[in-house]
Amino acid sequence: MILSITFSKPSKSCEDILGKPYIKVRMRKPSNFTQFYEAEFFTQNQAFQKKMTVEQVESFFSEHAGTTFKNVVKLTDTEEITILTNRHGDIKTLSKKLKYNASEISIVSPFQKLKKYILQEGSPIPFLVKLGVMTDSGKVVSQKYDKFRQINRFLEYIADIIDDVQNICTGAQGFSLERPLHIADFGCGKSYLTFAVYYFLHDIKHIPVEITGLDLKADVISDCQKLAQELECTGLHFYVGDIAKFKHESPPDIIITLHACDTATDYAMQYAVSRNATAILSVPCCQHEINTALNEEKELFLPENTFASIMRHGIIKERFAALVTDAVRADVLEQNGYSVQVLEFIDMSHTPKNLLIRAVKRKQEDKKATVNAKKRTVAILSALNISQKLYGLLSDEDSKEHAFQ
Repeated sequence: MILSITFSKPSKSCEDILGKPYIKVRMRKPSNFTQFYEAEFFTQNQAFQKKMTVEQVESFFSEHAGTTFKNVVKLTDTEEITILTNRHGDIKTLSKKLKYNASEISIVSPFQKLKKYILQEGSPIPFLVKLGVMTDSGKVVSQKYDKFRQINRFLEYIADIIDDVQNICTGAQGFSLERPLHIADFGCGKSYLTFAVYYFLHDIKHIPVEITGLDLKADVISDCQKLAQELECTGLHFYVGDIAKFKHESPPDIIITLHACDTATDYAMQYAVSRNATAILSVPCCQHEINTALNEEKELFLPENTFASIMRHGIIKERFAALVTDAVRADVLEQNGYSVQVLEFIDMSHTPKNLLIRAVKRKQEDKKATVNAKKRTVAILSALNISQKLYGLLSDEDSKEHAFQ
């Protein structure tokens, strides 16, 4: 696999061939989870950036290495290849096997803005090492760099609300060993975020915290429990189970859901609202419910219908359904006393499931916001002649009463 290529020493015909007097070109692959390469083309005074597919990178290399550019260095995960062209046009290729696997070492883009993350690269962080995100020396494994950014992005959203959560829960007294911050992570999976949130709050912020991770997969939960014990995370606990049957000794102050599939997100939000959780952070996934309902509403497909242009293209309808789903969820949470933001969780190039719904309990009742949110919800569901799970669960008192028995 090509990790990076650097082209330098342009020939006299470079401008005629490429259209600009480039003096250097750099290409790199940020991670295995990104299909595009980052490329930067340098002139004497400017730099032009673009994304390229692996086919485009390979084609550019074949066409211009040793001809348009007389010095080229290509790095793969196992070797470094250097192509040199002398003044007579003779091309020499040198290959050197690497003593390490280059794909395991992160490569920083020459034009990427340096960002100060909450969790910094360079010093090993125990849980990241154990989960394979970092090497023992503290380097981020290149295939895990997207995960590393994702973790840090989520921690930024936690950091933004932690003071508000503390003020609402305990006031000036703050959290203590007797009254720790309680967090539930529904559908925790391998628990990258669960361990990250614990490390951030317990080791960096020094906030007493108890976190519960819940998932349906027994083998995954077993691995998480073992890792928590190994790392001596005494406030981190994992259980096998689903959201609907979960019973928490102390009601969670914060509820987290990452990529809970379809209506599982709605049940998690219902759980949070019915137990008066102070904050909710949810990254929804696979919003099938409304997409399926739209398919059944045949009138929406008629040419004279307002939504006909959306309905006639499957991919547009699917995205529309997902956006409607999350917009309704946001409004339903507003109806139930939360201030809500819908934010970009991670760049779209890393994952299309990139919206995060962040809701924090309002300190004071806002009747106008509640009424307007209800009107918006009713209007859009009525216009589409559909229902939505969270709205139904929280509107139906019988559902509220029996959902978790």
